[in-house]
Amino acid sequence: MNELLNLLKQNALESPENLAKMLGVSVDEVKKQIADFEKEGVIRAYQAVVNEEKLDASLVTTVIEVKVTPESEGGFDRIADRISKFPEVDSCFLMSGGFDLLLFIKGRSMQDSFRFVSDKLSTMPGVTSTATHFMMKAYKQNGIVMNTGDDDERLKVSP
Repeated sequence: MNELLNLLKQNALESPENLAKMLGVSVDEVKKQIADFEKEGVIRAYQAVVNEEKLDASLVTTVIEVKVTPESEGGFDRIADRISKFPEVDSCFLMSGGFDLLLFIKGRSMQDSFRFVSDKLSTMPGVTSTATHFMMKAYKQNGIVMNTGDDDERLKVSP
């Protein structure tokens, strides 16, 4: 992957000046490359990785495996596009293995996830089955270790 993209993935708030110094190129070159990446759709968005355990109102993240019947003209793409348009769906992936699609959704409660699966997802034409899993704790997310490392879990050794 491009070195500039790797640096932006680590810290999208890094200034073009600092990025230029790290890469040994001009600031104008960095700005142009970023603009080109945005225009071409290589960079789709800039997001913060949030440790929701630190928030008072953390959300329930649900992982849903979905089996679908591919459509004759659109294969998996059309049904995946329809599912992706639900506001509850955070991510949607085509997968190999026992299920076809893998969804990540967020809600205020397990009940929100249940309602999404029972009322919206499982009733869609082409959806043949689902398996729902609730994420209990994030240890690493988007390449970021979520534990701050403040807690030293090693046993104390005294002489």
